[in-house]
Amino acid sequence: MTEKVRVGVVGLGFGAEFIPIYQAHPDAEMLAVCQRTRSALDRTAEQFGVPRRYTDITDLLADPEIDAVHINTPIPDHAAQSIAALEAGKHVACTVPMATTLEEIEAVVTAARRSGRNYMMMETVVYSREFLHVQSLVADGTIGRIQFLRGAHHQEMAGWPGYWEGLPPMHYATHAVSPVLALAGSLAESVVCLGSGRISEDLSARYGSPFAVETALITTRDGIVHAEVARSLFETAREYVESFTVFGDRATFEWEQTQGAGHVLHVGEQPQRIEVRDFADRLPAEIAPFTTRGVYGDDNEHLSFVQGAGHGGSHPHLAHEFLRSIVEHRAPAIDAETAANWTAVGICAHESAMADGARVRIPDFTGAGS
Repeated sequence: MTEKVRVGVVGLGFGAEFIPIYQAHPDAEMLAVCQRTRSALDRTAEQFGVPRRYTDITDLLADPEIDAVHINTPIPDHAAQSIAALEAGKHVACTVPMATTLEEIEAVVTAARRSGRNYMMMETVVYSREFLHVQSLVADGTIGRIQFLRGAHHQEMAGWPGYWEGLPPMHYATHAVSPVLALAGSLAESVVCLGSGRISEDLSARYGSPFAVETALITTRDGIVHAEVARSLFETAREYVESFTVFGDRATFEWEQTQGAGHVLHVGEQPQRIEVRDFADRLPAEIAPFTTRGVYGDDNEHLSFVQGAGHGGSHPHLAHEFLRSIVEHRAPAIDAETAANWTAVGICAHESAMADGARVRIPDFTGAGS
């Protein structure tokens, strides 16, 4: 590998957000982009001056000068493309979720271990400014001993690409699962989940999932702190929210109820609204501005920004961690085994909901492929 990590970005909808970050990062060379639609590929490549263009990921993976790929394709493609990239000797960053089945999860973990390359799931919430702020409150003792955690992700997905239609809510749960497990400092051990409400037959027919909302209780491996997670995708009236709440013995952080209302820190029984600072100072100066701005503007906004408020400034943090893990020859923060556990929680939770709340143990992926 050359001094700089040579990157290829696959999928140029949401994925285009990362192109200027890699171009500006001192450890990266933004070498190639891949998009099935030639016109969209050429438009994006010309806009950012990316030298190499591919309409087929197989051709990109055959390029010996590409060290790492960042996959931003539809959910059903994540596992197969990640495995193909790892087997081609590339480091892999992949948007969430890791996979759609437990078998796929195990296959990705196995491929990562056998390849000797880095796999990182690019989970935005655990690099959002809110998460980083609360993480600091835990570290400095403000929260005290964590007693309970709650995560939620409510989003109306009407109008998104067709593969989303009728998706089981917990099959896309990492935005709610990841912050509570990361703050607990433990992986999930088991889950009990209940489905509630009903979506239309047109929606439920695609995946055989009838529920409007799925709510899970997660036990952790440390057996001390546990969590609750709620998820909805269709026909549930609620402003978009990706949120987490942390109950501590000294203070509790509570996510704002509506956007702009302000987050609350309960110290004892006294609630106070708090300002969450930006964490651009943790990044190289070249990419620090990307915590507050991105590719898309007011006249061309990606749905993840319209609904997701820019993912809390997480994009440059994710790219930085991925690149530094490669340069430093270490595992990334959200490595294959962590990503496997966080993704499996949702898959097992839906299995539990379909079985009227039966407890389902989360598989142990630490030995996959060994």
